[in-house]
Amino acid sequence: MTLSMPFRQITGLALLTLSLSLPPAQALAGAGEATTTSQAATAPEADTGLTADFIFKYLAGEVAGQRGDLGLASTLFLELAKSSRDARLAERAAKAAIFGNQPAVAVQAVSLWSELDPDSVDAQQATVQMLVSTGRLAEVKPYLEKLLIKEDTRANGFLYLHSLFSRQSDKTAVLSIVQELAAKYPELPEAHFSVAQAAADASQHQLALDTLTTAENLRPGWELSAMLHGQILFMQSPDAAIDYYRTFLKKNADAYEIRLSLARLLVNQKRFDEARVEFVRLAKVAEGNPEILVVIGLLSFQSGAYEEAGNYFQQALQTDYQDKDQIYLYLGHNAEKQQNDAQAIDWYNRVQPGERYLDAKLNIAYVLSRTEGTDAGLDMLKKLDGLHGEQQATVNQAMASLLTQAKRNTEAYALLEKTVSTLPNTPEIIYDFAMAAERMQKLDVMERELRKLIQIKPDYAPAYNALGYSFADRNINLKEAYNLIEKALLLSPNDHYIMDSMGWIYYRLGSMDKALDYLQRAYNKQTDPEIAAHLGEVLWQTGMREEAIKTWEEALQTHPENEILVNTSKRFLQ
Repeated sequence: MTLSMPFRQITGLALLTLSLSLPPAQALAGAGEATTTSQAATAPEADTGLTADFIFKYLAGEVAGQRGDLGLASTLFLELAKSSRDARLAERAAKAAIFGNQPAVAVQAVSLWSELDPDSVDAQQATVQMLVSTGRLAEVKPYLEKLLIKEDTRANGFLYLHSLFSRQSDKTAVLSIVQELAAKYPELPEAHFSVAQAAADASQHQLALDTLTTAENLRPGWELSAMLHGQILFMQSPDAAIDYYRTFLKKNADAYEIRLSLARLLVNQKRFDEARVEFVRLAKVAEGNPEILVVIGLLSFQSGAYEEAGNYFQQALQTDYQDKDQIYLYLGHNAEKQQNDAQAIDWYNRVQPGERYLDAKLNIAYVLSRTEGTDAGLDMLKKLDGLHGEQQATVNQAMASLLTQAKRNTEAYALLEKTVSTLPNTPEIIYDFAMAAERMQKLDVMERELRKLIQIKPDYAPAYNALGYSFADRNINLKEAYNLIEKALLLSPNDHYIMDSMGWIYYRLGSMDKALDYLQRAYNKQTDPEIAAHLGEVLWQTGMREEAIKTWEEALQTHPENEILVNTSKRFLQ
């Protein structure tokens, strides 16, 4: 067993069948005679024959282990190991105690195992892990030093330290131990890397970066070190991490994992076009890796390169990509963006019954509703059969959405009211019913449902936001409105709709600077027509009338029929 594979990874099944590794008679004879060289030196010179008591305890331990009573098994094997001085019995006692969560027995058994077989790497590792797991860090260093003596396993030994100490709460103490161990091997890059890991865990980021630089000087182009280097830089500045990865890749263009990390980081920072470039390079290196092809397709879709996106999705279809139905959905969405509705329906129809099937049917209904009228979409959804309760609720929700888009608010309200009362419903369905009630001016129903939703799911930000915004928009209960929107923003700090609500409540409260700040931030994230209406109103009221008019006019160019935007601009411009 090597240092990179600690013994704790042995399965419980393997432990229960350890007794099968030697025939019972051979195992008993070995236990009684203590035949190994290391054991012979310490075995008592008295009677080495098997006694009835020895045989009884051994068989009892066997039976206990097979029945899963590892506490009893470990205790019996430890007693036998002490009397026989047999390292194999000590090993079995240790493993049974560890898997049976018997720390007191495990400490004794591991210690005896290490004593009886001092050359066993397994025994040394078991001792180390037992000391660490019981928090006895002060005692672990000599054992680790011994494990690091062998040159051929030393590098893996240092890499093993991080997982060994991962659950220790005293990260500073761990760092000190690792530094002391690494000090003896200044030319070993893994030694410096292990110090960097410990320093990062102890939040000593500059020490970690400095130590990683040393490791990288000893082993230029080491991806593992570069990966950690970038991760630490990311905590200080995402841009610094991106710059570091790019510098590394200039010298190590084939560093696949680093390029993948860079690409993911660019996506995280919403720099989609730059990420797409890196994923295209990865696709060339990965020789058509289907996951990479799908990601490039999604990034191309995100940036509006729909033809390119379709090409990548179809390339992925030619591979062994497991979830082809998901790609069909992506291709359907992509065709819709290209205003090729017939092709979109064709892609959606390729989705087979299963996890994605209902999504495909819902998408077809939306396309039909848009191209052939609302009733076409509704009829298609009504014909779906074999749905269980939750699926039927989802279909009802989709039908209500189609009705709302067609301004058939009474029908939408009735359908959602029935769904909420008779079918399993999710927070989203309750929320939709509350919004339908608001459109019908049933404000008491809206408030009741939103308060119920907050009770059912206290972390559902849209419920707090909707209720708070409703109060703010009607200029009532402003203190509660502020508290509700503040809670929503705490739960979802980057939601532009909630930022808009916060700006609106500040406007109602007379805090114009704060109102303008939140509304501008919301509009910068999403050029939504209702946010434009609010932002324009606050700009107008603060004397920036030219900017207000410009905001309204730009929004009206793309959303000429939005009622809130139209009514707000008319109210001030007449």
